[in-house]
Amino acid sequence: MVADWTPWTRSFASSKSSRTNASRGQPTRLWVTDPRAPDVRRLLEVLHRHGAEYILVGGAAATFLGAARLTYDVDCVPKREPENLDRVAAALRSLGAHLRVAGLTDDEAKQLPFPIDRHSLAQMEISTWRTDAGDIDILVGIPDQSGRLQGYDELASRGAVIDAQGTPIVIVAVDDLIGSKEWANRPKDRDALPELRALRSAIVATEPD
Repeated sequence: MVADWTPWTRSFASSKSSRTNASRGQPTRLWVTDPRAPDVRRLLEVLHRHGAEYILVGGAAATFLGAARLTYDVDCVPKREPENLDRVAAALRSLGAHLRVAGLTDDEAKQLPFPIDRHSLAQMEISTWRTDAGDIDILVGIPDQSGRLQGYDELASRGAVIDAQGTPIVIVAVDDLIGSKEWANRPKDRDALPELRALRSAIVATEPD
């Protein structure tokens, strides 16, 4: 885990949802001191090195979009093609991943004869992997405001491509992030919504007429 994280410096490369303070050259500074916090930079760099195609959703995506509210979620929706799932699996293996299983300790979970490959990833709608760089969730998709599941292709078509210190990342559009939290409607989702809606207003205000 990283205790004193260097600033996240981002420049949006595309998408009309990409107008944030970062696109104006203003870095977001985040110092992580909570031991639960994953090393987001390492997780995403490893996925990139293995050529994995995915879209970042959840709390880490909100931070890249400009949210100041700190969460500890690294949630990814990968492209579901078998070759891409191979790349995701290879990235997880290189991070020493094992499946996190409710009711089992880490040591017990590590002993499970559970392969990390395209087949195991394809069978699970949601899986949480404990890695050397922290936990990461691999998702089939996220719901919209009505509960309809949106997968990689649909989300990526509206996402923003950013450059996070040399690592290209596709970030979920703020409207899709808001819709998923409105559907989930958990206390933590309701707490996050005011800031996300304010970010959406700021993005809309910078759109060309």
